[in-house]
Parts: sequence; C-alpha cells; structure tokens
Amino acid sequence: MMLRTVRQAKKLIIAVVGLTILMAGIAMIVLPGPAIIVIPIGLGILATEFVWARILLTKAKSTFSKNKKGGNINETK
Repeated sequence: MMLRTVRQAKKLIIAVVGLTILMAGIAMIVLPGPAIIVIPIGLGILATEFVWARILLTKAKSTFSKNKKGGNINETK
C-alpha cells in the first residue's frame, strides 16, 4: 500500500514538473526565450513516466535529425 502511494506521488510530481516546463516552452514560442530547448526538456521529463510523451519526444528527435541533415526547414523547391 505504501509503495503504491510513493509511486503515485512520484508520478504526480513528474507530471507537474514536466507539464510546467513544457507549458513554459510552449509559451516561449511567442514570447522571448529558447523554446526549441525547453520543450524537449519538458517532454523528456514527462517521457520518464508517460508513453505519450515518449512517442512525441521520439517524433521530435526524428524531425530534428531530418531537418539537421536536410538543411533549412523553410527551404522551398
């Protein structure tokens, strides 16, 4: 019983911290700040406990690596 409560508390703390950092990163898209760095940090924290965050983080990593290899993201053909 006690172990279950500790796990739930850990999951809740990770959710609160991760969502706070993720929301700050999303706000930095329109406000001045390093959104491109903060958003993956928030997703990384959430990915330690939640599968949906792990999937989003994996997609973001693959998109970033494709754009890094392919050049400018806004490039027109």
